Formats: sequence, C-alpha cells, structure tokens
Amino acid sequence: MDQDLDTLLGFAPDYDAPIPYMQRTREYYKAIGYTTPYRWAHYLEAPFTPLRKPLAQARIAIITTAAPYQPGKGDQGPGAPYNGSAKFYQVYSGDTAQDHDLRISHIGYDRAHTTATDSNTWFPLPALRRAAAAGRIGEVSPRFHGAPTNRSHRVTIETDAPALLARVREDGADAVLLVPNCPVCHQTASLTARHLEANGIPTVVSGCAKDIVEHAAVPRFLFNDFPLGNSAGRPHDPASQDLTLELALRLLESAAGPRTTMQSPIRWSESGDWKLDYLNLDRIPPEELARRRAEFDRQKELAKLNRVEKAA
Repeated sequence: MDQDLDTLLGFAPDYDAPIPYMQRTREYYKAIGYTTPYRWAHYLEAPFTPLRKPLAQARIAIITTAAPYQPGKGDQGPGAPYNGSAKFYQVYSGDTAQDHDLRISHIGYDRAHTTATDSNTWFPLPALRRAAAAGRIGEVSPRFHGAPTNRSHRVTIETDAPALLARVREDGADAVLLVPNCPVCHQTASLTARHLEANGIPTVVSGCAKDIVEHAAVPRFLFNDFPLGNSAGRPHDPASQDLTLELALRLLESAAGPRTTMQSPIRWSESGDWKLDYLNLDRIPPEELARRRAEFDRQKELAKLNRVEKAA
C-alpha cells in the first residue's frame, strides 16, 4: 500500500538520496577491525570572500587530489585496485598550458560503478580551457595544484592548505575550483577551501560527498550526485563536464553567503540503486571483509614505505 502511494505521489525511492559516507565508512572500518572511529572535520560556520571581479575578467585556478602518473609504481590505470604506492604526500603544481596524466588509483573512489577511464571527470582542465576560450572566464591560472589526501586534519590545516594558498597567490588567481575524489579527499578540499577563503580567495568545491563537505562547512559547494571519482562530470560526456563547470562558476559568482550548496540536476543513471553498494555492510560477505582487512594492512605498510622514500 505504501509503495502504491509512493508511486501515486511520484516519490523517489528512499535509497535514492545522497550516500551517507561518514556513517558508511565508520561502520565499515569498525567491521574490519578498526574500532576507533575516525573524526571528520566539523565546523558550524564558514568564511566567505565574494568574487571581486566579473568572471569574464577573472583568473581561475584548479586544486585537485588526483596524482601524477608514476611509472614503476604499479597499476594506476582504469579500474586499477587501490594502489597506496601511487600516493603523494606534498603539494605539487603543474603547468596548465600542458596536458597532464593525472590518475586516482591511490584513493578510494567508487570502483564498482565507475572505471576511471576519463580523467576529465576528476581533472576539469580541458573544460576550464573551453570556458576561457568562450570568454566565460578571463583566463586559466598558469598552474594547477595538487592537494595531498591526508587523514590528519592538522597536517592539512597547518601545512598543506597554507602551501596551496601561497602558490595560488603567486599565480595571481582570483578564485579557485577544488575537485576532490574519495571521502577523505572531500575533507581535504573542504579544509583547503576554508583556508583560502579566510585569506581572501573565493572558492567553490565541486564534489560528490555531500555529508562530508557540509559537515566541514565550506563557502560554496556544487553537489554532483555521482559515484566518487566523477566530481567534474559524467565520463566521456563533455556536455555534462561543461555543464558541471558552468554550475560551479554560477555558484562562484552568485552565492550570497557561506555554506551555499547547489545540487546539479544531472543524474548518473535512471535508477539510483548504485548508491546501495558503496561500503554497504549489508552487501559485503564476512570472507570479503576479512580479505579487505588483510589488503588494507598491506596497503598501509606500502604507504609507510612510500612516505619514508619521499622523506629521503
């Protein structure tokens, strides 16, 4: 009867709502043996800096959590399993006049529902170039910047965010588009956006993890209800990528104050049942959880070795 009434009223299924990433990750890691729950960054207020010039005159920068491809660091291609060896631990920058091979195998994107075959879904430099060519923005900043995906709030707030602010200022950027991928990436981007905004640089986060970004309280957030790894649009769909960027730009210029969220109207698929899968314990058998615990431990050791190599 209730289902019939839902159909009559045109209601969407209850599961077709933003994925509760904080809850799912908390329950998942507890199930594989990590009983100390991770504390997600939480603020009640956000800084806010209005855009000081028309977008058609503005220089826009990109901050990404994607990693440069590292030959010799294992499989980093489409559909690759999580690869801790491909992580990076320090802010990096790249020339936006050049094309770059950035990949996301080092993070927990949604491997069940996207295959990472189109880097334009996580690194919207081509779309930003098109916007500049069309006169929608003044120009692309001379460099883009990479933000390390760091579980440590302190490292992000005290080390990485200030380094990113310094580079954005060196480039003369008028505003910054931040594009995260995994759950922790969304927190990293949020904390970075807060720091930039508090220091006079307008920002907009374009992402997929609504609960994490809003929990951290950012100035402007474009919510794309897509599987993680597609914060800049649908794969192999330039029209959706251009529209996603356009929505972010509209939010950048039109938000009246902090904590402004806009939801993209683009659907990932006709059905939203893909949202039932990500780290959902109801769909992961015990033997698979045991395998994942062992793999998680192995990846932690690889990441530890990688940090030692980087420090050396």
